[in-house]
Amino acid sequence: MTIRLLLVDDHPLVRDGLKARLASETDILVVGEAGDAFSALHELERCTPNLVLMDIGMKDVNGIELTTKLLQIVPQLGVLMLSMYDSIEYVQRSLQAGARGYVLKDAPASEILNALRTVASGGTYLSAPIAQRMFRTPVPRNLLSTREHDILACLASGQSSKQIARALELSVRTVESHRQNIRRKLNLETQADLIKYAVEHGSRHGGPGRTG
Repeated sequence: MTIRLLLVDDHPLVRDGLKARLASETDILVVGEAGDAFSALHELERCTPNLVLMDIGMKDVNGIELTTKLLQIVPQLGVLMLSMYDSIEYVQRSLQAGARGYVLKDAPASEILNALRTVASGGTYLSAPIAQRMFRTPVPRNLLSTREHDILACLASGQSSKQIARALELSVRTVESHRQNIRRKLNLETQADLIKYAVEHGSRHGGPGRTG
């Protein structure tokens, strides 16, 4: 699959450098670039990318807010944040906005390429220093929605997706979608990792119907 990449960064030199480095990659095609939110929204419609490499620190609308806007238009779009900031708060906010990866600007080119391909294939990617700090840092309660907390608590009690769907009056498909979102937000690779996390932490998240 060819990755149709949209570059979003308010520094033209950064975009030029990325385009030059990506020009030799046969599976990555830079189909558009933007330096602000308005241009990004225009390019999203014009060039139909399947992946966005998003700068987090832009002037008008920051990359986190813009990620939310883009995903409202194209929910299946992959977004990889490219940032000079290694703040866990920024990482968590990015994932909550829907980004599927976060890589640092000072990372080697090989790592950025690996991150692009991982996110384009449906995976999640975090730079190693970020991942190490994430695993040492408790996930704040507000990273997950109330409904996701409910589902996590149900998983902790050993319920299947069908049982959760009946308990919460949802479709099985909706429950599965929530499970995928929880995995992405918590950077859990497999369903087994999700169950393990739920068992270890689910009691902290309350049960169905609890919002406190």
